Amino acid sequence: MKKLSVFLSILLLIGLVCFGVACQGGAEAPRDGVFLHISHGADDPHRLLMALNMASIMAEDKDVLVYFDIKGVEAVLRDAEEITFAHFPSSKASLKSLMDKNAVLMACPGCLKAAGKSKDDLAEGIRVADKKAFFSFTKGRIVTLDY
Repeated sequence: MKKLSVFLSILLLIGLVCFGVACQGGAEAPRDGVFLHISHGADDPHRLLMALNMASIMAEDKDVLVYFDIKGVEAVLRDAEEITFAHFPSSKASLKSLMDKNAVLMACPGCLKAAGKSKDDLAEGIRVADKKAFFSFTKGRIVTLDY
């Protein structure tokens, strides 16, 4: 009886291990996402362009959402100036690259209003932020970078 009990316990353990492996089925983990918060524009070109550069690097294999608020909204307006600094790609080139990589680009509606602007003043491809998108742009973990 003791041998049968040990045998059944081992069989049960093997079954649980095999079931766990089968349940995973080799499914890939969802892609992680990177949420970049940009609060500066022409007032701090290094900070803006470093953030856009990081977003572009991350967008190569991660889901990316870039959120512009405070002075950052000025960089995503239709009539925004081209911002350059050091070795970084320009603001407009970076934004185009991010759109080409399917990054989500959003501007704070309250900050637009504070700047005397509206959604109609945003450059093509820039959306007004909504909180649902903050939690649905990726299925994996969310890493946040703040500039």
